[in-house]
Amino acid sequence: MPHDLLARRTCPPLVVLADDLSGAAECASVLPSCRNLVLAPAATPPPGEALVADLDTRRRTVTQASGLVAQAVRRHGAGGVRLLKKSDSLLRGHFAAETSAFAAGADGLVVAMALPAAGRTVRDGVVHLRGVPLHLTDAWHAEPGPPPRSVARTLGAPATVIPLTEIRAGLPHLEHRLRSGLADGAAMICDGETDADLDAVAETLLRLPETVRTIGSGGMAAALGRLSAPAEDRADPGRPRGGPRPVVVVVGTAHPGARAQIAQLTRRGAHHLVFHAASLLAHPDAGHPAAVTPTVPGRAPVLVFSIAPTPAADPSAAPHLARALARTVARLLPEDADLVLTGGETARSLLDELAVTSLLPVGQVHHGAVLCRTADGRGVVTRPGSFGGTDSLVRMVGALREQPGHEVPQTPHTSDGGPR
Repeated sequence: MPHDLLARRTCPPLVVLADDLSGAAECASVLPSCRNLVLAPAATPPPGEALVADLDTRRRTVTQASGLVAQAVRRHGAGGVRLLKKSDSLLRGHFAAETSAFAAGADGLVVAMALPAAGRTVRDGVVHLRGVPLHLTDAWHAEPGPPPRSVARTLGAPATVIPLTEIRAGLPHLEHRLRSGLADGAAMICDGETDADLDAVAETLLRLPETVRTIGSGGMAAALGRLSAPAEDRADPGRPRGGPRPVVVVVGTAHPGARAQIAQLTRRGAHHLVFHAASLLAHPDAGHPAAVTPTVPGRAPVLVFSIAPTPAADPSAAPHLARALARTVARLLPEDADLVLTGGETARSLLDELAVTSLLPVGQVHHGAVLCRTADGRGVVTRPGSFGGTDSLVRMVGALREQPGHEVPQTPHTSDGGPR
């Protein structure tokens, strides 16, 4: 029997624990058997299905984040379930603390952080962004400290790097290498530059006990998805009847590329409202727009909310700013509006305000931009703040304004390579 068929038949149920909503949606979209993206720890997945849970740890304190991960592992880490901890491909967030909580009680840890589709690779245990070592880029410009020089330094625990030569030496060799390293008690950090490298790691993982846990990017989730079930298309179940719905775009990222993306929408007639960060933080329940028009039009087909760029951003204020923006937008949001949300913290904060607890993944608009539906049919497209080219928001809005039942096109992605 071909090994890929064997892997598909023997792959145990997969539970993905994500650190933010846009990353969770990215994983859900590449797992064919995932029918439920939950915004809180939940019960075990239905038979034959994968489950993706957004633990929302990125905006928490270290203690809160590690506690949420530990709680989720206790809930899901038994009964033949394979666990994948989805972490930021640029190693942001509470990486070391969450890894420690996730690895507790496991029979070993495999770390595979490459995300080739976004130009993020790992060589000699060092994350590279479009060929440049992470610590030599400005990808951490909005983070409170300097970028790590290697995955091992981020982990802060004994680790062994599996170089590309061994990743590509064939499955029997890679299996032996992982088993021997895990037996020594070290976390195994896998280099990767291509999807084929991640596929090799994924196939090897399926030869190991499910008590061996995995930390990876969305690329690792995609590799497991390619093995877990035959590919299948997801058709959009469609929005409720009643004609075209307004689309509200909320841009919570401070990435410079966002301005060009918004400009493409406004050139097509979108109405743009800009908030000052200081005003949102001072008046979180009644943010004051400082836009061309200070009031929200009654039924604008496309309405964009963003935060005015500031010379220097305080990283510690980001969670408070996301919540303040979400409260303000929720107050102004038309009841029947579909949503385009960029930035994981912004997306999760607004969905919390709207009491949304789960999403049905439909498909990708481009890499990282995922169309979902709420239980009542509202369309929600999420995307990490830095992903996508200048036409990203236009494409995301376009996916929501298609006719009901239209499949989301699986199109190639472009990425400006900035921080997520």
